[in-house]
Amino acid sequence: MSVVVPLNEIPEESLRNLVSGFVLREGTDYGEQEVSLQAKVEQVLARLKSGEAVIVYSELEESFDIVSRDSLSLMEAQYRQDC
Repeated sequence: MSVVVPLNEIPEESLRNLVSGFVLREGTDYGEQEVSLQAKVEQVLARLKSGEAVIVYSELEESFDIVSRDSLSLMEAQYRQDC
């Protein structure tokens, strides 16, 4: 089961480190124009602060991830279906 972690419970430096790790791990394609790591981090932070994305902690994997709000809804629906 995954738990949504409220942003206000994560210290700013830890949040930035978590987002940086996510951006580096995801290797997201930003098109033909190169985007700096800092810009990518700021984009993810903006999505988190707007509620478009959330941080989830997986108790099973003992790890954090960042997912879109829509993906979270699908994950929750799948979990309810499996139970």
